Amino acid sequence: MAPDMEKIIQSISLGDQDTVQLLLDSYNTQYAECFFFNTEVQERKKQQRLKEFRKNKIRDCASNSDSDIDSDEEMPNFLLREDLAAALLCFVGGQLQPAVLRACLHTLRILSRDRRALGPMVTDSALLTLTHLGGINLLQPSQDQDKTKIQDQCDRTQTQIHGKEASGSNGAADSDQRCAVSFSECHSFNRRGNVGHFVLAPGKKDTREDDSEEEGKVDDGEVCKKEAMKVLCNIIYNSPQARERASALRLLQGLWESLKQGIWSGPPPTGQFYKLRLLFLLTALRPELRLQLQQEVSQDVIEILKTIFNVAHRFYRQEPDEEEATLYRRLAAVLRHCLLLSCDGADTMEELQGHTVNILSALPLTCLDVLLAVPVGQASHKYEGVNMDCVHALLLFMDRRLNRGQKLKEKLTPVLSLLTESSRFHRETRHYLRQKILPPLKDVAVRPEQDSTLRGQLVRLMTHVDTDVKDCAAELLFVLCKENVSRFVKYTGYGNAAGLLAARGLLNGRRNSGDGQFASRYSSDSDSDTEEYRQIRSKINLVTGRVEAEQPDPMEGMTEEEKEEEACRLICMINRLSQDQIIQPMGVTRDGRLAPLWGHMRSCTEEKEEEEEENEEEEQGLSSIPQGLKDKTMK
Repeated sequence: MAPDMEKIIQSISLGDQDTVQLLLDSYNTQYAECFFFNTEVQERKKQQRLKEFRKNKIRDCASNSDSDIDSDEEMPNFLLREDLAAALLCFVGGQLQPAVLRACLHTLRILSRDRRALGPMVTDSALLTLTHLGGINLLQPSQDQDKTKIQDQCDRTQTQIHGKEASGSNGAADSDQRCAVSFSECHSFNRRGNVGHFVLAPGKKDTREDDSEEEGKVDDGEVCKKEAMKVLCNIIYNSPQARERASALRLLQGLWESLKQGIWSGPPPTGQFYKLRLLFLLTALRPELRLQLQQEVSQDVIEILKTIFNVAHRFYRQEPDEEEATLYRRLAAVLRHCLLLSCDGADTMEELQGHTVNILSALPLTCLDVLLAVPVGQASHKYEGVNMDCVHALLLFMDRRLNRGQKLKEKLTPVLSLLTESSRFHRETRHYLRQKILPPLKDVAVRPEQDSTLRGQLVRLMTHVDTDVKDCAAELLFVLCKENVSRFVKYTGYGNAAGLLAARGLLNGRRNSGDGQFASRYSSDSDSDTEEYRQIRSKINLVTGRVEAEQPDPMEGMTEEEKEEEACRLICMINRLSQDQIIQPMGVTRDGRLAPLWGHMRSCTEEKEEEEEENEEEEQGLSSIPQGLKDKTMK
């Protein structure tokens, strides 16, 4: 026989923990498998309706399960369940023995299956009490006020209990059969009416609730936390008002912090599953909480990425072994997801992608093939049968950083370096980037650095004051040209390309892509010129990279003697500036590098002077010989 709820309430009001535990254990045993309250009454009422239908041949509209709660037979039990829930919520707020607390929370879990009796459980004080028992710290600013509210509710509950002790119980009326909570099928929501409720079809009992053997292996504290989380799951699922109050109390933030602590701890807590379930219910039934969770997750991911970069940067450019390579590839796959993840805030997405790029640039190059090893079926951007979504995201990220123009060394060089190395190792990546950055030339009326395209922005950086920025931009364009000097000069102009060519010893233009360190990685396809480019190719100034307007000849009308005089005058001016160390004329050596021009000329001049001195000495020696002997010697 089911224990008397009034007796349980009376024992709770007296504070007799042993008696309360005994009565609650009996109640829990009786109703542990119960997901339907007053089933006998409900069945009897259905049979009565069926009998009336057969008699009158008129089908009455079936009332919903909530329409009969005001019947005279149901009211006493319904109110007693509310009073019992209110009394238990006050009782668990005190100092209880673990076994007593566990029994109280188990009873609350059973009561929370009936959404009609959730009134005492959807208050702020009740939710705060249960979250605290579940191990969730909401960090409320006014905890004293919360304690006062809880105490006031307890006082009101005690008054209601004593005022109803003399009231009797009448017979119970029928009510429509109602399913409380069956979380094993929590994904099968059926919306009923327009009141915002979600009900589940009658389903299976949650298999995780029958875990007495598992609970015996953990301490009572963890078991009580798990029971409290089960109660919260039922309340949040069954009550829209509870979901609204949970949002106002910032339950999601406290829950997420608790989950993070559980993840980073050693063995995960036993109640972690129900915290995840509560997280699912909050985000499923309150759409506005999804944005809050996304923001929380984004910030946490950013901090994690910073830490990973500090670790991965130590092994930059080191050749990983097989086990490390597998780990790096898994990390690259996760980073690819982060790179393609969309965030509501533009600044958050920019920061997330920035840290992702930093880590990718620090990973071994051989492990970056994961970025392309994705099925091409759902790809938004594909090229040569390869999924280019990740490369396109990197390209857009680089474009945004170029347009901002701030802190280029910190913000831009990682993505430039990543694209450069990826282009060296992956032909498809190089082809795709070349198509986007260096398309076939058509209009060469403007200088490359004055162009508004990606090519123009990168060419402008080739003369940047920061050496690192300049080198990274030039290196990317040089690799996209397959390290071919003539092609590189064609797209950038010799003046802009001189810095990289001088550093690599390519100023004489003698080395092409076939002679480079990575020549074996480059295909032998030739550069395709457009018809417009072929027509004006002979008119292009290779230094500026554009077609220059025809200039008048400055020596037109001058005689040869005047030209020689003008040349000598220019040489004297250059010599004077060089001696005053205002300029230093440079020349290209045989190995394609720059060297001081006067040093080479001085060595040639000294050789000529030595030859002239030798000739003079010979002539002087011949003049001292007598004429007759000189004639014999000359013969």
